[in-house]
Amino acid sequence: MPISIDRFEDGPDDALDIQEGTQPHRILRFLAEHSDEAFTQTELHEATGIKRGSVGAVLSRLEQRHLVRHRGRYWAIAEDDRLASYAAQYAASSASTTDDYYGEE
Repeated sequence: MPISIDRFEDGPDDALDIQEGTQPHRILRFLAEHSDEAFTQTELHEATGIKRGSVGAVLSRLEQRHLVRHRGRYWAIAEDDRLASYAAQYAASSASTTDDYYGEE
């Protein structure tokens, strides 16, 4: 989907620019929800439903953008202000949706 040239020129360079529903978004969302844990590629495959062969490529691209980090076989969300904002937005969105469905009790 094209964007206006004004948005292109004035947009922040440090925006995440991850489209909802994409494989990178699914992995980042999962890791943001579990920011106190690290996972293997197999565990990420099982948790997100992304094809096993695609998980590694997605993680490599996210690592190049400094959005995830890994040590040995384990991957975790990066420590980045953009990601903290992303995680907070996602948590607020999830809480709002849950409240709308179940009420505030």
